[in-house]
Amino acid sequence: MEGTDAGRWSMGTGGRPLRVLFVTEDDPLYVIRFFEVFFAEYPRDEIEIIGVSVQDAFHEPIWKTAKRMWGFYGPVDFVRAGTWYATTKLRGVSIPRLAERSGFTLVPCASVNDGAYIERVRAMEPDVIASVAAPEIFREPILSVPKIGCVNIHSGRLPIYRGMMPNFWQLLHGEKTATVTVHEMVPKLDAGDILGTLEWPLRERDVLHRVITGTKQDGARLMIDVMRKIRLGEIAPTPLDMSEKKYFGFPKPADIRALRRQGHKML
Repeated sequence: MEGTDAGRWSMGTGGRPLRVLFVTEDDPLYVIRFFEVFFAEYPRDEIEIIGVSVQDAFHEPIWKTAKRMWGFYGPVDFVRAGTWYATTKLRGVSIPRLAERSGFTLVPCASVNDGAYIERVRAMEPDVIASVAAPEIFREPILSVPKIGCVNIHSGRLPIYRGMMPNFWQLLHGEKTATVTVHEMVPKLDAGDILGTLEWPLRERDVLHRVITGTKQDGARLMIDVMRKIRLGEIAPTPLDMSEKKYFGFPKPADIRALRRQGHKML
């Protein structure tokens, strides 16, 4: 299934709040910036957050994640990032705690494609399931659960910057802006119709940390705008031209060196 049944996005909710379930990963450094803004700014009379599912990032042992981050940051920035992460953890900062303090129900989730999880979510009757850096691909059974559909936010222009770390690749390729995209989720990765975008200005010599943080924060505001339009039935989905599709994986050390040669920094 590619593309959108546009009729579902124009149905609205009949005036009641849009019922939303979030699925995300446990990232206290960057993804949490999205939720700090969303939880603080979303209109309670228009959007009802019925639950938040938080999964482990990467689904891999901690040593493997550390090795990946060493290759990504290099020795100096690895120490800086590690210190930042450790300090954040010691302070008890996390998306689950933020959600609980904000009054939202945590919905346990080992996998969004697990049958028991799907049935639990079905009983919650969401209008929309929203993925914010969810660490796995949604299969057809979970995609069919919400009354209106599943949406994902992606910090890159689609279908050019499909895949991982789109902010990094947009900087490396000299883009003037990072395109933050909210799109429908379909079984094929990053292939659903576009529901909303914003252009986030990049600098000639920029800092990846600044870009990731800023696109998460302003992406939350874009998601609020898209959800308000979904509630009113005012979304006009835009199909992707998949003939232009590309896919980028996790950056390799040579890619990091190329980014730094352009005058950009990681942290």
